[in-house]
Amino acid sequence: MALSGPVIAAVLVGALLHALWNALVKSSDDKAMDTALIHLLGSMVAIPLVLWLGWPRADAWPFIAVSLLVHVGYYTTLAGAYRHGDLGLTYPLMRGTAPLLVALSATFTLGETLSPLAWAGVLGISAGVLALGLSPQARMAPQAIRFALVNAVIIAIYTVIDALGVRASGDALQYVATLFLLDGWPFALIVFAGRRATVLAYARRRWPLALLGAIASMGSYGVALWAMTQAPVATVAALRETSVLFAVVLGVWFLKERLNTRRVVGACAIAAGVMALRMG
Repeated sequence: MALSGPVIAAVLVGALLHALWNALVKSSDDKAMDTALIHLLGSMVAIPLVLWLGWPRADAWPFIAVSLLVHVGYYTTLAGAYRHGDLGLTYPLMRGTAPLLVALSATFTLGETLSPLAWAGVLGISAGVLALGLSPQARMAPQAIRFALVNAVIIAIYTVIDALGVRASGDALQYVATLFLLDGWPFALIVFAGRRATVLAYARRRWPLALLGAIASMGSYGVALWAMTQAPVATVAALRETSVLFAVVLGVWFLKERLNTRRVVGACAIAAGVMALRMG
């Protein structure tokens, strides 16, 4: 499997969608509530898709079940990271560490081997992403860093699980629709149980943006899982983290975060890594 031009274009669009829904969560007054609402609405959006596409075949269900459990930890640590740190710090840490972990684990779990140039691309993207997130101010947010690094490990775990699952399914759309149908409920019920008095009022106020975030989240992950059936998982996972470039732009534009030389250098490293992936 090779990383073709159409796959690259699709993953970059997915990266933009991923950055968009993460920026929506970061802009919220209640990170956990927004994360829960986005993915609960994603479950509802998935209902007609599952009715239309049908269920994935039996081989995929063990992977879906494990992925659902892992995603509860993902949403919990995601909300924690955004509660304690800026989007420009936490998002790059979460997304920059994960591709290296995916590349290492895919060698053993998927039997994939990368060329030296592809490895250079993975390392370049990860280094650039981390450069965007690691700043002198990072030491002032140790809780955010802890949440972000745990989240990175969880991202690597569910990426490999879902890559195996979507290949076992044989149909990326069926797998993604089923995963989103079931995925939003566990974390949402946990969050809503502790906020019963405010859930309805919050949902009425935030549902239009949350619905946009739900569609962006589903589109982003759907594209990524489809791409993992067309190209090596490690290269897709690394390419997907170009979402950090979009997150930096959104952070500066909408959230009034600072743009400095370090972030420009990090962006150039990511661009060089993408070119190395394409040539590798």
